[in-house]
Amino acid sequence: MRIATWNVNSVNARLPTVLAWLEATQPDVCCFQEIKCLDEKFPREAIESLGYNIEVHGQKTYNGVALLSKYPVSDVRRGLPGTDTSGVEAEFEQARYIEAVIEAPRPVRVGGLYLPNGNPIDTAKFAYKLSWFDRLQAHARDLLALEEPFTLCGDYNVIPTPEDAKNPAAWVTDALFQPESRAAFRALKNLGLSEAGELGRQPPGTYTFWDYQAGAWQRDHGIRIDFHLLSPQAADRFIGIETHRDARDMDKPSDHVPVVLELED
Repeated sequence: MRIATWNVNSVNARLPTVLAWLEATQPDVCCFQEIKCLDEKFPREAIESLGYNIEVHGQKTYNGVALLSKYPVSDVRRGLPGTDTSGVEAEFEQARYIEAVIEAPRPVRVGGLYLPNGNPIDTAKFAYKLSWFDRLQAHARDLLALEEPFTLCGDYNVIPTPEDAKNPAAWVTDALFQPESRAAFRALKNLGLSEAGELGRQPPGTYTFWDYQAGAWQRDHGIRIDFHLLSPQAADRFIGIETHRDARDMDKPSDHVPVVLELED
C-alpha cells in the first residue's frame, strides 16, 4: 500500500499538475493539505475519475485538507479533537485535520494534517501552533491505545533539526525552527511513533519545501517539513519512503512535494 502526503497549495489552481502526478504515480491513498476551497468547490469529479473515493474538510480561501483512497473508507473524522487553549479557534475554526480507516485487505488508519505555521512568533499564532501540537499529541495517545496501524502524515510546519534545512541560519527567528516547535515534534515522536524518513534512512538534503521567493528552488534552499509518523504496528509493515522532488519542477508546481510511504499489503 502506498500512502502519499502533499501540500498542494490550492488544489484548483494546480489541478492539471495534481491530476498528472496522481495519474503517473497512482498512490492508493493521498492526503492533501492547503486545498484552499470549500468542500463543494473541491474538484471531486476530476479526481474521482482516477478511481478515488474522496473525503474533504475544506475552508474558503485558506487551509483545508482532503483524503483520497482507492479503497472504501470508514470512521471518518473531520477536525482534531480537543479544545484550543490559545483562543484562535474560538474566533475562527480552521480546517486542518482529516482521518479515516482505509478498508484495504489489511486496514490502516490515516490521519492527514496541516499544522499551523505559527508566524509571527510574538503573536497568538505561535500560541495556536503549540496548542494545536498539544491536541495532536493527545489524539496520538488515544490512537496508540487502539494498537492498530496508522500514519499521521502531512505538513507539520516544523524543521526538526538543523540538518533538515539547507541554510538553518535563515530560520532562527521563524516559528518552524523555534525550540518550542522542535520540542513539540520530538514529544510527539517520543510517544512511540516512528518517522518514516528515518526508517528509510533518507539522506541529509531530502527536502520537501522550497519557497517561491529568492530562487530557493534553483539554489536548493529547501527544508524538510512534511512527514509520516507511524504507529508501531504500521512501522512493522514499513517497506520504504520516497520524496518526489521532481514534482517541484512540474508546470505550476506547489512549493511542497509529495512524500510517499509504502507499507506491506
